[in-house]
Amino acid sequence: MAWSSNRALDMTKGSILSNLFRFSLPLAFSSVLQLLYNAADVMVVGRFAGAQSLAAVGSTSALINLLTTLFVGLATGVNVLIAHANGAGDFSKISKATHTAVTLSLFVGVLVMLAGLFLSRPLLEIMGSPEDVIDLAALYLRIYFLGMPASMLYNFGANVVRAMGDTKSPLLYLSVSGIVNVLLNLLLVIVFKMGVAGVAIATVASQVLSAFFVIRHLFHSHTAIHLDLEKLCLVKEYVLEIIRIGLPVGIQNSLFSVTNVMLQSTVNAQGSLVMAGNAASQNLEGFISSFTSAFGGSILTFTSTNRGAKEYDRVRKGLWQCLGLVFVLALIIGMSVWAAGPFLLGLYNQDPEVIKWGMVRLSVMAPNYFLAGGLNVCSSQLRGVGYSVLPMVITLTGVCVLRILWLLVIFPLNPVMNMLYISYPITWLLTALAHLGCYLVFGLAKIRKEEAGIAMQG
Repeated sequence: MAWSSNRALDMTKGSILSNLFRFSLPLAFSSVLQLLYNAADVMVVGRFAGAQSLAAVGSTSALINLLTTLFVGLATGVNVLIAHANGAGDFSKISKATHTAVTLSLFVGVLVMLAGLFLSRPLLEIMGSPEDVIDLAALYLRIYFLGMPASMLYNFGANVVRAMGDTKSPLLYLSVSGIVNVLLNLLLVIVFKMGVAGVAIATVASQVLSAFFVIRHLFHSHTAIHLDLEKLCLVKEYVLEIIRIGLPVGIQNSLFSVTNVMLQSTVNAQGSLVMAGNAASQNLEGFISSFTSAFGGSILTFTSTNRGAKEYDRVRKGLWQCLGLVFVLALIIGMSVWAAGPFLLGLYNQDPEVIKWGMVRLSVMAPNYFLAGGLNVCSSQLRGVGYSVLPMVITLTGVCVLRILWLLVIFPLNPVMNMLYISYPITWLLTALAHLGCYLVFGLAKIRKEEAGIAMQG
């Protein structure tokens, strides 16, 4: 029987649809609140520091993702490892894996911080950031990366909590830290006139606060994830398991970010107004993506837990019910954001040219995010049944390689921004279908093999 608490869901029992929905919503809202860190930065700096500062902050998102997603991907390994142990009722393994995850997060956080501090400006130069933007962008990045140890501590710790079926606690912690972030943004930018430095400091302060909350949760937990400083360690077996599962996710996301950096370089060449509109649209899309990604995280935990509990019929049914949920929700949210696009973009910057260029991107992206949702769910299902490298290979081929080919071959034939942006939904669709096909061929075969092994033991 899976360990549970008053906030946790037992993913091995009850309605599959209800479990997925109840687990996903707090996870989605947690992602939304994390996005609000950057959204508050972009909105406040755009309204009170001008389009140049907006372009500087917005143009850093692809680079931040490049330098952080490799290691944040490791947190996926933490989730799968602990969720599987939770389903199997192996509480000793949960405890050791928790202490290993916290120790590893601190090591990773310091590593990413140092990389960000030294590489920020050189990478901005490689991306072709304009002279009127690069100094402000580099300042924002350097301050932002000072908060990486806290950010990694939160991400790893929150995945420990979520793996036990509790997505409400991380949401609560991010709610408080998100409010602090917004208040500090307003204070530092409007009152103290600190510009991009002010919004970066506010973000770091919020990251530290959210890390404090999640570590406090682990210290006070009465379950197998209780944290004891004297037990902090790096258990080789679990480190290797986290790396085996999580590193392919990190590599995939980092190379995914490399592709986005290349696309951002193309946007940068169009000037600061196009950059500002693109940045505002990207930020709005992030809120849609939060919901599609949440269902990917939900099916990952659901599948891992039920595999541990040997509830294979629930594993099979979970994929189709999760796909139905993500399609419906993404279509509703995406179309709503597209319809309200001019108003929402105006919250970032009221320059008509910025809004115009933002709508060019948003009109292509927002209505099609249900395809990204399908991609997230199908790839997470593959990881949940035990494949780690295969989803990475599929995504790198279907998204990264195809987008680069599009940029080099198709886009030059008609070099307008619509032609650049349409590469996203096309590659989402093709990659989602490839993941689904591999699950139907390889994933289901693996499940049947595990069931047969249990039958023989019986």
